[in-house]
Amino acid sequence: MAGDNTRIFGVMNTDTWRLLPTRWSGHPLRVAGVAGGLLLLAVWVGYSWWSGPRLPAYLLESRPLVQKVVATGRVISTSRIQVGAEITGTVLERRVDEGDVVHAGDVLIVLGANDLVARVREAEAALNQLTTTRRPQAEAALAQLESQVEQARREARRRQALLDKGLISSETKEQADLALTAVEAATREAELAARSLASGRAEEAVLVERLAAARAVLGRTELRSAVDGIVLTRNVEPGDLVQPGRVLLEIARAGDTELRVAVDEKNLAVLRLGQTAQAVADAYPDTPFNAMLSFIAPAVDAQRGTVDIRLRVDPVPDYLRQDMTVSVSVLTGERAQALVLPNDALISLQGDQAEVLQVRDGIVHPSRVTLGLRGTAMTEIVSGLEAGDWVLATEGPAAGDRVRIEPQGLPVAAAGTATQRETPVRFD
Repeated sequence: MAGDNTRIFGVMNTDTWRLLPTRWSGHPLRVAGVAGGLLLLAVWVGYSWWSGPRLPAYLLESRPLVQKVVATGRVISTSRIQVGAEITGTVLERRVDEGDVVHAGDVLIVLGANDLVARVREAEAALNQLTTTRRPQAEAALAQLESQVEQARREARRRQALLDKGLISSETKEQADLALTAVEAATREAELAARSLASGRAEEAVLVERLAAARAVLGRTELRSAVDGIVLTRNVEPGDLVQPGRVLLEIARAGDTELRVAVDEKNLAVLRLGQTAQAVADAYPDTPFNAMLSFIAPAVDAQRGTVDIRLRVDPVPDYLRQDMTVSVSVLTGERAQALVLPNDALISLQGDQAEVLQVRDGIVHPSRVTLGLRGTAMTEIVSGLEAGDWVLATEGPAAGDRVRIEPQGLPVAAAGTATQRETPVRFD
């Protein structure tokens, strides 16, 4: 019995201690746990209220910085030549088409002009008649008159001798003198005629100039290229009647090729002649090429708020075509290392000054900063902050407010080293 009682008592003791924590001690522990949780929650809420809201912020750090002006434009040549006719005529031949490469002196278009050919032949015939007929005849006539003058002079001397001997009358002598005077006058006229028809004199010069003029006009029936280049457009076909003033062909001069780009006028302050740029044609995005800023327009387009710039391309890629759309990135500034801050952290931007909301020991401190290189994504901080400072990425808190920092990564557009001034962004 004693053994049994002992066993049963042991079992009862075991059951009693097993049941005691759950039946009699469970409620106080749960209450204590809930109370502890509520206390922790109250502490956390109180601390959160005391430490302020969690706001996004940037860590000011040093990194390489490149400032670029990015815009789009088109490929142009330094000059375009418009080819037109100087005379009225019908097109007989068109020897070139768009895209053809031409050289200076190449015949582009041939006009028909039979009347001009007839004028040239007429002028040639007149010059030939002068040299083969009129000039020899004038020389022969002058020689004949000169011999007649000599004969008339001898006759006048003989009659003077006869008159002195009284063998003839004075009237007969006067007749001889009149004949001499007449033949001398005719000789002088023949001399003038022969002189005007002589080589290099007035008559020949007139005919030579007339022939040259006729040939020049005839030459205008062949429209030739004045430069080396590429035919861009044609506005004529064989059989067309063309007149002066009408543009028949347009040729892009070979050699210098430029990019014409319209940039926002806000970028004028950072643009300088000689700045390098990288360009890429929309049609060939995988093959960028280099360019150099060679011209900044002296005036701003008031309607668009843009200014035209031109960039010279050298060497010129083979695939470039006139009026191709290109994207251009002009390098306007560069720093090996610079303290950078995303632009959405800048407040009250005025010139090279701005305000930021710096956070020190959890308290907001407005600070004035001086800006350096500026882009639409990132800006260089020259003074007012140091590396490691935290700056809020948003407005709202006032000076002295407590805030907690929610670290933010750099904007995706500026995660590299470049800042681009053409992408729209709000600075204020």
